[in-house]
Amino acid sequence: MKHKLLPVLGSMATATATAFAAEPVNFVIINLDDVGYGDFSYNGAYGYTTPHIDRMAAEGMRLTHFLAAQPISGASRAGLLTGCYPNRIGFSGAPGPHSVYGIHPDEMTLGELLKQKDYQTAIYGKWHLGDARSFLPLQNGFDEYYGLPYSNDMWPFHPQQGEVFKFPDLPTYEGNDVIGYNTDQSKFTTDYTERAVRFIRKNRKRPFFIYLAHSMPHVPLAVSDKFKGKSEQGLFGDVMMEIDWSVGEILKTLRETGLEKNTLVILTSDNGPWANYGNHAGSAGGLREAKASTFDGGNRIPCVMYWKGRIAPGSTCNRLASNIDLFPTLAELSHAPLPERKIDGVSLVPLINQVKDACPRKLFAYYFHKNDLEAITDGAFKLLFPHRHITYGAHLPGNDGKPGKISNLHIDRIELYDLRRDPGERYNVADQYPDVVTQLTKSADMIREDLGDDLTKIKGKERRSPGWTKDYNYTAGQ
Repeated sequence: MKHKLLPVLGSMATATATAFAAEPVNFVIINLDDVGYGDFSYNGAYGYTTPHIDRMAAEGMRLTHFLAAQPISGASRAGLLTGCYPNRIGFSGAPGPHSVYGIHPDEMTLGELLKQKDYQTAIYGKWHLGDARSFLPLQNGFDEYYGLPYSNDMWPFHPQQGEVFKFPDLPTYEGNDVIGYNTDQSKFTTDYTERAVRFIRKNRKRPFFIYLAHSMPHVPLAVSDKFKGKSEQGLFGDVMMEIDWSVGEILKTLRETGLEKNTLVILTSDNGPWANYGNHAGSAGGLREAKASTFDGGNRIPCVMYWKGRIAPGSTCNRLASNIDLFPTLAELSHAPLPERKIDGVSLVPLINQVKDACPRKLFAYYFHKNDLEAITDGAFKLLFPHRHITYGAHLPGNDGKPGKISNLHIDRIELYDLRRDPGERYNVADQYPDVVTQLTKSADMIREDLGDDLTKIKGKERRSPGWTKDYNYTAGQ
């Protein structure tokens, strides 16, 4: 089924929509790794500046309540690339070397979605949807791939190698081929950026999609000589300045090639910061906890959208949205048919068009681990269910690339937070708003009917069989 654009407001917007209808729109998704809500200078970072990202926000739209599918890398990326809650497609955690699971061939990725409309597609950076050959990008909708199959710390130089981990050498891929091991990571941000720039120039007369999935600032941090020692916040600040340069290079190339008016650029992150790495980690911007926690320090991530002539400059959107919503958004804008299999994302085109009172996403389910429903939100309130979670506040964080200790806590009763007044999730107001608790509980029960919930031992009716067993992995080939 093809999707029509929703009407946009005003004569100028109508003219823009008419022009858009005659010319395909290009897409660039820049997905950073472990960047927290407070890691850009427009949102309070200090010790370094991000002028290109700040300009992108000033000339585009900031989405202030944008949530990752899950607060961990692999699952979050699976959600972004399929438009599904990761648990719906049997995907969890962060698969490492020789993983027995990955993206199932029956699932449609963003690359495959846009290939239906003859887009040229490329990913530069971190994949993390499985490292068997059948799971890699070229078998899943992408024409070009250069980068790492999983996280950049999954290598023999991990600070806990031998004690906790036994990682093999880290491969760098070009297409389906390994072209090196344990590559100097200070070159990756520049390499990814230069390849993306070349791809734009090469395909300036054809519709294209670039998934620029930076390996940084996930630890271990590494930066090129051109930014080494440039910030007042040490290596982390240097890395963020180089990422900002990368964003600037992409935007400059779009301007130079005359593609700004028919290219949507989206900048976001896979999850919140890895707080126990101390001075090598970012900031959740005052939100509670961080990566690997379904408090909003783990799930709420920065998101900026830029589309010259289409998105009103200086826009701020506080509506609930998620990275799983990017899939149907790109489908609608490209007129590409959605997959027959059920997805969970909703199109954000009404928000891009600034349709008055538009609110495409009504609820978001905070699933984590294999299939645990830990919380639910309607954007204003967030209801937490009893579950075990990690906390970073009981110990001092590590420093200079070494992790600190983390602890585990247990929430033993329902908790409700008013995110309008308490975005840091400090004050449980469940007793003050019993009607809200009742309504969100009913909504959670409806979601459990669909997807299930391991915390309450409820089996979902619509949750798909994972399909990626060890036998499947063997059949697929390494």
